[in-house]
Amino acid sequence: MYLAGAAGIAVKTFRPNQAPKYTLPASLACSAVALCLHGLMLYQYLFVADGLDLGFFNTFSLLGWLVTVFVLLSALYRPLENLLLILLPFAALTLSLKILFPEQRILSESLTLGLQIHILLSISAYSLLMISALQAMLVAFQERLIATKQVTKIINVLPPLQVMEQLLIQFIAIGFFMLSLSLASGLMFIEDFFAQHLIHKTVLSILAWFIYGILLCGRWLAGWRGKRITRWALGGFITLLFAYMGTKFVLELILNRV
Repeated sequence: MYLAGAAGIAVKTFRPNQAPKYTLPASLACSAVALCLHGLMLYQYLFVADGLDLGFFNTFSLLGWLVTVFVLLSALYRPLENLLLILLPFAALTLSLKILFPEQRILSESLTLGLQIHILLSISAYSLLMISALQAMLVAFQERLIATKQVTKIINVLPPLQVMEQLLIQFIAIGFFMLSLSLASGLMFIEDFFAQHLIHKTVLSILAWFIYGILLCGRWLAGWRGKRITRWALGGFITLLFAYMGTKFVLELILNRV
């Protein structure tokens, strides 16, 4: 259903004259049903008898689901349907990987409320900043087409560049706020950086926070636009990618540690 929704949006985007009027609503509805089914499966995978399962592929699938939920809801009142062309297959991929590789990392039911809030904030921040990275890639692609005088190829595919940049900054600002709360709450639970295998994750997360902070200051105080924004946005997300999923991948799948 994810792939069917993506196929319908692709037809509506690239062949608008041949697509029936109901193509986009039907595709969004199909995507919404897929998200509901994915959510039910995630509930079964995450909440197990021994506690909360936040293994690598479970977390990856949860991120794919959250990102797609955010964009699908935003697409109801903003021109973001084209992001779903990337995100719907991505969500299908994350779910498929979880099914193919059913590893587990069980967190005890005795987790404190504060730690549960920290985990929720971290995943939400990462999801929003992942959306901003995808948006930054679209902005960079749009600028390249404009620079090479291929504007006609994007008129029916993407919103105006100014709108795309505004959406990018909005996603980054909300994600930066969530990341700030995540870092602040996470520092309360650190007892030993090395024993808890948190040194790399913490340092890279703080570095990403500084990168996004500089980006927002540059935008609001110096009027940054274009390539400068997209480069900083992608740099911040790559740093965050290594901090969260990179560290998790190395510890759980390579070193087999929890």
